[in-house]
Amino acid sequence: MKLVADLHTHTLASAHAYSTVTENTLQAEKAGLKMLAVTDHGPQMEDSPHLWHHHNYKALPRIINNVFVLRGIEADIIDNNGRLDIDGDTCSKLDWIIASYHWGSGSEREFTNSYVKALENPDICCLGHTDSISFPYDIKEVCRACHSFGKAMELNVARIRDTGNTHAYEFYRRMLEICAEEEAFIVVNTDSHFWSTIGSFEPAEKLLDEIGFPEELILNVDEGRIRQLVSRRCGKNIFE
Repeated sequence: MKLVADLHTHTLASAHAYSTVTENTLQAEKAGLKMLAVTDHGPQMEDSPHLWHHHNYKALPRIINNVFVLRGIEADIIDNNGRLDIDGDTCSKLDWIIASYHWGSGSEREFTNSYVKALENPDICCLGHTDSISFPYDIKEVCRACHSFGKAMELNVARIRDTGNTHAYEFYRRMLEICAEEEAFIVVNTDSHFWSTIGSFEPAEKLLDEIGFPEELILNVDEGRIRQLVSRRCGKNIFE
């Protein structure tokens, strides 16, 4: 198995991250990646960049250091109805949108409904790091919705890289088993906050091998699968 893209990465525009786009793409090229998504945080995060950061993505070349750059965001889910912290104007300027919970309260049923509603949103490409014990949800129901809407569940490498985080490891094992049952796509992302971990997928690859997860359900094994999802989301082919 060869992963060709890392679709959840941060730059120093998110003030708790420490690298530039150039540094990240250099590492992506070194790791043999074809694509990299720049997904700095949406405006609800305390240290997020100004919205102009996302609105001015046109300043970035599409290809940097031989890597195709997807203009993205990690948007916050800001309520229990799957609503994001960005509006339609911002969405229209982006290629790749991750929807993540970072704060909030509610019941398992409320979080489940919220994730399903987020997946219904045609702008969203995947759900980010859904392993947090603070936001419990019905994995089967959400994975089934993920399949229905052609979106992806994230296998977040940063969460399982710490060998002491047994909850995340066991959570993702269970999530992967259910994704396989429901034929829901996953996307393996590093959630890198420093350039050195870009394209470093080893902990996730080990877990995928352990359970024999089908490669045909891994979005970023195939460049064509990413292009198809992004082109459908954008309503145009941005890769020409």
